[in-house]
Amino acid sequence: MDPIATNRLESRAARRLICEACGFEFSCDPTGSCWCLEETIRLPMPVEGQAGRFSDCLCRDCLRSIGKEQTAAPQ
Repeated sequence: MDPIATNRLESRAARRLICEACGFEFSCDPTGSCWCLEETIRLPMPVEGQAGRFSDCLCRDCLRSIGKEQTAAPQ
């Protein structure tokens, strides 16, 4: 495992992540300047210790893809 890339929610500093959905490496900056703030799709933020589909941020393409799946699914 790359010691620089991490999928931990412990740090609020900019991080390099590996997308759990596709394996793409990307940057995440939860201090407010992250690319995801430009997206109209919002997924629930992962909560440590809570079971869910993903445990951390996704890359832009996967976020968009999952967002489209959710909006297309019958409510």
